Amino acid sequence: MAKKAEITKKEATPNEVAKVELTPSTRFTNTVMREYSGKAGSIELSSFQTRLIQNYFIGVDTALKMAEDKRLKKPESKRDSASVTWKNINMESLAIQVVACSRIGFDPGLPNHINMVPYKNNTTGKYDIVFIEGYRGKELKAKKYGFDVPDKVIIEIVFETDVFIPIKRDSENDVENYEFKITKPFDRGGVLGGFYYHLFTENPEKNRLMIYNLAEIEKRKPKYASAEFWGGDKTVWKNGKPAGKEHVEGWFLEMIFKTIFRLAYDSITIDSKKVDDDFMQMVSAEKINSDKLENRNENLKNDSARTIESNANQEEISMPEDDVQDAEEVQDEREDKVIEEAEKEKEPKAKNLKAPPPPDEGDTGDIGDANPDALKSGAKEKLF
Repeated sequence: MAKKAEITKKEATPNEVAKVELTPSTRFTNTVMREYSGKAGSIELSSFQTRLIQNYFIGVDTALKMAEDKRLKKPESKRDSASVTWKNINMESLAIQVVACSRIGFDPGLPNHINMVPYKNNTTGKYDIVFIEGYRGKELKAKKYGFDVPDKVIIEIVFETDVFIPIKRDSENDVENYEFKITKPFDRGGVLGGFYYHLFTENPEKNRLMIYNLAEIEKRKPKYASAEFWGGDKTVWKNGKPAGKEHVEGWFLEMIFKTIFRLAYDSITIDSKKVDDDFMQMVSAEKINSDKLENRNENLKNDSARTIESNANQEEISMPEDDVQDAEEVQDEREDKVIEEAEKEKEPKAKNLKAPPPPDEGDTGDIGDANPDALKSGAKEKLF
């Protein structure tokens, strides 16, 4: 009788145990929590905040790729030696800002909430990520931290053929109001200005009407506003030399609307009782980032002048003029895409370049897990 084969159960060695590979966004979340804990103490995040942090990974990863692409397009003599990649990012600073913004509720996966821009810190030799609040982010912040938040905020642009009658508060009228009629909806004429109206349903005496003429609105236009968005004349480059100007129609009405929108929500007073550590961290970062961006714009403008001089007789150059944009305007997710496409043209064609219109309220633009390229690239680097 044949002996029964003795069956033994072999234990798996460590090398034979299947390793569970974490996704780049999960590694990023773990890194953020570790960096934050080392600087500010322990932290607990809800599942919603954790999801937002994973969206920040995708947003930052995309911003780094775009910035690195711009860096490589510059002449080697003008190019920063440090690549705009994860290994050169100030993770401690990034972790603190990511946690603060995620707990406030800013979602980089939604249009116009929050945008990230890499900025070279010459002191540390690394890149800081500048967080720029979008106009929808201002709305979210005002509603969450506002002292006396109106029930409704109405924003309108007034044209030549419209009928607009403001009714301001006076000795005989306790409630501010207005009359507004559009007489020619498809031919409204030129822009005269705009207004916003804070409406308080239960306490109408608090209603507030603010009016701005066109000059007052344009006064708030960014210092280095792009013609692609605000309209106006743009330099045409051929063979590395300026070859005149071309008029760009831009998205003037959308920029006016955004300007009034920001004014409407910036005017809502913040309630000190609602202010938390995350809000204070964001305010502090905004001040620092504002100074950085101002210096960045000045440097880019100077670089533009030096590049014109040094490359006047060369065939092809990468002009930094395309980079000289106001951060608050151009960091709009869709607007940035247009800038990137414009920069790919070494010799701009004599036709108007027009940015796609800003997304409307119904467009969520959620990119939660819809960017496999970002995840794949992150998986290769394995930096988290």
